[in-house]
Amino acid sequence: FVFKLTAAKQQDHFFQAAYLEERDAWVRDIKKAIRCIDGGQRFARKSTRRSVRLPGTINLSALYLSMKDPEKGIKELKLEKDKKVFNHCFTGTSVIDWLVSSNSIRNRGEGLMLASCLLSEGYLQPAGDTSKAAAEGLSDIPFLDLSDAYYYFPDSGFFCEGNSSDDDVVLKEEFRGIVVKQGCLLKQ
Repeated sequence: FVFKLTAAKQQDHFFQAAYLEERDAWVRDIKKAIRCIDGGQRFARKSTRRSVRLPGTINLSALYLSMKDPEKGIKELKLEKDKKVFNHCFTGTSVIDWLVSSNSIRNRGEGLMLASCLLSEGYLQPAGDTSKAAAEGLSDIPFLDLSDAYYYFPDSGFFCEGNSSDDDVVLKEEFRGIVVKQGCLLKQ
């Protein structure tokens, strides 16, 4: 799950994601940033809190930790759709149900807004074609309250068996040189 980014000064930078979907998301976001910059636009990630007008009392980090709680949080499951098996994920409906049952929201409409904020801030990630299409703007709302829209926590160990993007052609490169910094990248 490695890809190479060559800077203007012919410096190569290698990035390694934890899994295929994460790699694809990084590549998609980097390409979007490059298009913005090449088009003369300033690239800046919009803050969900300002664009959606979340109340200042909502702490997304604390909510995320509650959602991940092994006892009272959202249960991660092994789900199957279109001959693909999604491990360590959950449905959009289960997110909204959990938000309602935990008294974090008053109704499902508020739940969609809050879940969209969690998605755009990187606390939730789309898994599968349905949720990815919505997150990329092909739907009126980025988060779907559907039982066939799958999501996962970014640090959950999510992986998909039988994913069609496994067919992507990956050029094999030999890695040479000194490791300047080794670590894990988080997209937030």
